[in-house]
Amino acid sequence: MKKLTYISLFFISFVLLTSCHKDAILDKVPSNIISDANVWSSQNLIDAFLTEQYNLSVVVENECQSFIASWSEGSPVDGSWNIYTADQGAGPFVVNEVSDECQPGWNISYWPPFYKAGGLTVSGGLLEWWEYPYYIIRNLNEFIAKVPSSPVDTSWAHERIAEARFMRALHYFELVKRYGGVPLITKVQQLNDPKNELFPKRSSEQQIYDFVLSELDTVAAVLGTSPTYGRPCKWTALALQSRVALYAGSISQFGTVQLNGVLGIPSSLSSAYYQKAYNTAQAVINSGVYQLYNGNPNKVVNFKSLWLIKQNCEVIYAKQHNYIDALGGGGNSWGYDFCQRPKPHAWNLGMENCAYLELAQEFENTDGTSGQLDLNAIQQGLWSINDLFGKKDPRFWATLYTQETPWLGGQVDFHNGLIDPNGNLLTNSQAYNGIAAQGNQNIFGNFHTGFGCMKYLDSTIGIGSTWGGSGTDYIILRYGEVLLNFAEAAFELGKTNDALTAVNQIRNRAGIKLLTTIDRDHIRHERKVELAFEGHRYWDLRRWRTATSALSRNFSGLQYILDYNTRKYKIVVLNNIDGNLVPSFSSANYYLPITLSRTQINPNLVENPGY
Repeated sequence: MKKLTYISLFFISFVLLTSCHKDAILDKVPSNIISDANVWSSQNLIDAFLTEQYNLSVVVENECQSFIASWSEGSPVDGSWNIYTADQGAGPFVVNEVSDECQPGWNISYWPPFYKAGGLTVSGGLLEWWEYPYYIIRNLNEFIAKVPSSPVDTSWAHERIAEARFMRALHYFELVKRYGGVPLITKVQQLNDPKNELFPKRSSEQQIYDFVLSELDTVAAVLGTSPTYGRPCKWTALALQSRVALYAGSISQFGTVQLNGVLGIPSSLSSAYYQKAYNTAQAVINSGVYQLYNGNPNKVVNFKSLWLIKQNCEVIYAKQHNYIDALGGGGNSWGYDFCQRPKPHAWNLGMENCAYLELAQEFENTDGTSGQLDLNAIQQGLWSINDLFGKKDPRFWATLYTQETPWLGGQVDFHNGLIDPNGNLLTNSQAYNGIAAQGNQNIFGNFHTGFGCMKYLDSTIGIGSTWGGSGTDYIILRYGEVLLNFAEAAFELGKTNDALTAVNQIRNRAGIKLLTTIDRDHIRHERKVELAFEGHRYWDLRRWRTATSALSRNFSGLQYILDYNTRKYKIVVLNNIDGNLVPSFSSANYYLPITLSRTQINPNLVENPGY
């Protein structure tokens, strides 16, 4: 007997678990179970069903990728917590660590370096997102099919159906950006459906992108215009459209059509997709509903505050958290601060995303000059932190922490080595006149670059002792990204003045010199620094088809050796900071493998090339 797809297996399991013999005893309705008929006849129960899909979908909505699994997706049904995928654990950090932004700082994210170094095979294991979304898509398909005939308020029903279609579109976007064309299923599968429906083929990549964009058009026409933050409104749909269309335009422009269209989009369509991205971003901009956050005149504090102040004017859509422990207290917190913060730390760890020196150098100086350091010169003589970074774009200090960064009334201290007054280098547990040879941060082995991630860190919550201590909201869509989507689409359409204006709005808010001209490199640079550690970089490199060069190279960090007399530092550039796991991205990796386990279950799922 042939096996069914995972999609169908969820349905089969449901049928088997709820079937019973038609005898008098088993026909009794259990008092603790709500019947299917009751669900679709009650507005409250319908809303509860949709809310549950939001709860299941919060994994995918966290664009920082709590939904990306290091090697396992966890359970979509029983809600079991997986330290490697849940956003109370390592989930939000993995997509940053497989990009050129950073490496993992402790072993909760051990596997990303392995996959980053060319370890991705036909067995998969990186950024997996297949069984879980199809399970949720089936639930949403059922919702979309049954609510129209429910005895509830019609306008209310239309809005809730639009929300369900938004979630379904979002899931298909997350699928297509990983795998290319995937099976497009928009109805509830039944056991007696034809085999070609139970064992679906992959639709083309273009069909999936077009479906997502079309669905978001419908959603935007139905939903209201008032910001809702945790649930979609019209502007949420349009903002997401600007991202989706931009991806499609890039793939059309820079990608290659393969597998008879299952992968890739014809190059002749790139302008149409860019125009869609331009139009939808412009609609959000012209609405006046959102603006760049500018609540504090101090540019560093201002950019930090963007991530800490809930429902501020820049937030379009967010995964909302509270400060009640999600693991033991029944709350909705997450583990961001516990994993990401510098010491002091309850487990003497932290520093999950250790930023590369290369990312630190991407931040320009406030006068618009390059932030690149002369790596030979800085290894000569002694330097203060102000000598190295004193002129930096304020976003540098709001995004990264490094040596002497203020933290909890003290300073982050990465120094590794002490030069005593006689010129001797002290190391390890040595000290001179009460000054230790090593600072208070993790500075051992390859899990140390001299930089950590400051973005989102909340210094008010204390060191904490549990994973789920953070209550900041995770921003999925924000106005700053919409401006950058608009700028990129405008540039690719030849509208350079529009592109320049949008990018300069970002730079003006940051407190950095405005540009007088613009090109593609300027726009991509601005995305890299503005959106750092927000889960965009890895996907940007893939859609631009630049990952084979950007992610196939050695990266570096800095070692600070403290000079006792001057309190300045001898600088050592730590080359090949990833050690033996040198990053390597092949052209096959522009698409993740469907994997053997899935193609064996459904032979109609043709595997992606190169695996």
